[in-house]
Amino acid sequence: MTAPSDWIEHRRGDGELLGWMCPRGDGFVVIDLLGRERSDAIDWLPAETLLEETGIGYLADAYELRLEDGHWTRVRITEVSAVRIRVKREDWGDMTVPHNEYLLPFPPAGDLRPVQTA
Repeated sequence: MTAPSDWIEHRRGDGELLGWMCPRGDGFVVIDLLGRERSDAIDWLPAETLLEETGIGYLADAYELRLEDGHWTRVRITEVSAVRIRVKREDWGDMTVPHNEYLLPFPPAGDLRPVQTA
């Protein structure tokens, strides 16, 4: 899947894509670069503001990927597009460990989540 054609791109001043606004009812739902809804239906200007405030910093956070065997492994996002998401196994910068990459469809459904704490 790719981003639906009715999603409206929102880019910051330098052209970097921040996400989309999806028309819903009389408003717009904010969608981040991982395809997650970040708001209920809100007006256009608050939707733009929310995307600007959200930014892209969350892409640098640690995530977990559910593997085929059902286990979760810690990963880092290396590429995001409206077509796919690429992640790599967290290696903590160790250049001596194998480099494991995974390609996920967009949006990644329930197979990718922020690292669970506690």
